[in-house]
Amino acid sequence: MGEAIADAEVGEVRADERLDEARLADYLRGRLEGADRKLTVKQFHGGRANLTYLLDFGAQQYVLRRPPLGPVAPSAHDMRREYKVLSVLHPAYPPAPQAFLLCTDQAVLGADFLVMERRSGQVVRREFPQAFEKQVDAPQRMSAAVMAALVQLQDVDYEAIGLSDLGRPEGYLERQVSGWYRRWQRVLALSEDDDLWAELPSREMAELQDWLARNLPASGPPTLVHSDFKLDNVMFAADDPGSITAVLDWDMCTLGDPLADVGTLLTYWTEVSDSARRSTGRMMPLDERFWQREELLHRYAHLCGRDISQAHYYHVLGLFRLVVVAAQIYLRYRLGQTKDDRFATYGPEMAGWAEAAVAMAK
Repeated sequence: MGEAIADAEVGEVRADERLDEARLADYLRGRLEGADRKLTVKQFHGGRANLTYLLDFGAQQYVLRRPPLGPVAPSAHDMRREYKVLSVLHPAYPPAPQAFLLCTDQAVLGADFLVMERRSGQVVRREFPQAFEKQVDAPQRMSAAVMAALVQLQDVDYEAIGLSDLGRPEGYLERQVSGWYRRWQRVLALSEDDDLWAELPSREMAELQDWLARNLPASGPPTLVHSDFKLDNVMFAADDPGSITAVLDWDMCTLGDPLADVGTLLTYWTEVSDSARRSTGRMMPLDERFWQREELLHRYAHLCGRDISQAHYYHVLGLFRLVVVAAQIYLRYRLGQTKDDRFATYGPEMAGWAEAAVAMAK
């Protein structure tokens, strides 16, 4: 099964996110290779949405993923979708881990969950990894590898692997705009606290929804869309920043406009020259050796030949989505449905992202 998936992020399970280990072990026994042995559970602390755990049976190790605690938006954190994708994608797209098991019996853990293979490698988040510090060109190699992996995904023949029913490409962008705005309105409806309401960039989000709806570009032929394609959802070989060992977090994967994933990547990609408001809550290192967003775009166009003249639209859409995602997580934190203190800063951060999106739209 390989060694560690982001070893530095593995630790004890947070008190409010513990699993019923005895019930889980009983359920997995006979369903997974090696699951007849004693189970030890650890937690991966790096992610900020779905909960991810290490299942250690001694000779065999697996990764378990389940939705976050508290109410979640309809169709979000979809373990059934993630299993559907990962159970068939890995032969056509090697960076995708293989899923082995889906449990929809909520009596086991209180939610759907899946179990997949454990991949080894280095996940890059806010701090540059020590493992790559001696490789001066590591950021450039990571930049190139990420874009190559995205284009490789979009080249997958989704019909040949049985994923033609994964989504409805017709009207994809319209549904993205309207769907994410409905989620935003749901957050507003649940935000009864006056202090919380004041933190939400309501005026900017209404303005963005209007701009996005009025400026829809024409979509090209559909491809698989990961829907959360960004640097910290990619795992690099521990000794080679130019080699990707895994692409993670597939619960929103669908069929649609390939430029949507480009917009997502641009949204989370931070440049040293970004304003403090734009880079607040950044999820990658501030290092001028990484490619600029413009360089990413040109490499994308070079590799796949698609028109990138409307790339700013997809970037605005990505920021719009990011604000909604942050608001949903922040609401759960304010309501006490998650006690992860990393979410305490999401209030001011979402306002900065909304402002950046409005400026780009104008």
